[in-house]
Amino acid sequence: MPPIKLAEMGIGKRQAKDKRDVGKRDLCERQMAFLSIKGIDASPHCPLPSAPLASRAMRQSHSTAYAPHETLVAPARAYPQLWRLILGLVLTAALYMILGTLLFTATLSNAIEPSTFDTPDPTSSPSATLALLMGFGFMVLGTAGAARLLHKRGVLTLLGPARMALSCFSLALVATLGINLLVFVLPPYALPELVPNLPVATWFSLLFIAVPALLLQVSAEEVLFRGYIQQQLAARFQSPLIWMVLPSALFGLAHYTPAGNGENAWLVVLWAFGFGLFAADLTARTGNLGAAIGLHFVNNAFSILLISPAGPLSGLALYRLPFSLADLPMADPLILIDLAVILCSWLAIRIALKV
Repeated sequence: MPPIKLAEMGIGKRQAKDKRDVGKRDLCERQMAFLSIKGIDASPHCPLPSAPLASRAMRQSHSTAYAPHETLVAPARAYPQLWRLILGLVLTAALYMILGTLLFTATLSNAIEPSTFDTPDPTSSPSATLALLMGFGFMVLGTAGAARLLHKRGVLTLLGPARMALSCFSLALVATLGINLLVFVLPPYALPELVPNLPVATWFSLLFIAVPALLLQVSAEEVLFRGYIQQQLAARFQSPLIWMVLPSALFGLAHYTPAGNGENAWLVVLWAFGFGLFAADLTARTGNLGAAIGLHFVNNAFSILLISPAGPLSGLALYRLPFSLADLPMADPLILIDLAVILCSWLAIRIALKV
């Protein structure tokens, strides 16, 4: 090879090495600056062997609050491929939509409601609402099947340690219940005139099946969104901007129903997105789904079992609002107030759980 070519090659190698050295030195200096901010004694000569320590410190600082989340993510790391997650979601959605629709249709065609129920719309009857809630059992089956077949993990790994999850659920239940009761007692806003929906005796008699059905519904959504999707994404991506925001966005879009919510359809999506972020944060801070399920359960209990807007989910409510969400003007404050209640509940749960 000609001497000139050899010389050019030598110069090129030295230049490449110089660039690498400069890059290492810049990285080292940034890491040393980070360590000094954290109060870690660092050498002024910036020895390169300390770089792994700095990198670990940066990662630990970023994820300290969400360290318990690793309990849920660890079982997902064996099979973190995105194609498995996407296929699992498709199979779960198909199972839930097909079998859930069949259950709801069969219920409407065979339901015989007592004459005491003021339900001119059969889709707003107690049996129809129960069918909608029970249909979420197919979502659990789909999620459990996808986790087992595609990721080789049991459905209980999506929930977290059972005892800890039950404890977090109980504390979150009490904290959220307290916040919601305060909203009813204190200002600043008053509810519109309520319409009696079910006789009190009938309402109480339905609670023994309505409460488990509601618990199934909220648990199914949490297992899918904060369990399966969030954990599998966290096994693939380190940033919470992905494994928290993306499942919350999907959760919000799942609530997009322009036929039922009218001009407020996208505001409801925004509300659900915010709720998803709060639930995702609680899941990551506690390392289980208990707190998220508790928050979700109380929120839905008030809006489905106690006071419900007119619509398919009003069949089990003691009282009914004299309007549906589609009847409200765009950006009605009631929806924003409800999101503020969720924010206060999230803060109350964090205080109760000390996370």
